Amino acid sequence: MKKLLAALAIAAVLSPAAAHADYYVYCANNRIEVDSRDPNQMRIARGSGVCQMGPKFGFLSSAQDFARNNFGGAGRPCSCR
Repeated sequence: MKKLLAALAIAAVLSPAAAHADYYVYCANNRIEVDSRDPNQMRIARGSGVCQMGPKFGFLSSAQDFARNNFGGAGRPCSCR
């Protein structure tokens, strides 16, 4: 039993961990976008016409659902006023 536990512990340490990504909903250049770039990275990539439209999400599907339920979905018009 101890050998089995030791083998499982070693396997857990050696196996690659799942990458964790956060997702955000933005208004970027007057369109709703769902992206994994953080707000600073998004401003660098898209310029000053970017604003965050909600919280940080742990899953892409959650961010997409939020965008769809609150703003009509990715690609819909928006404004950063």
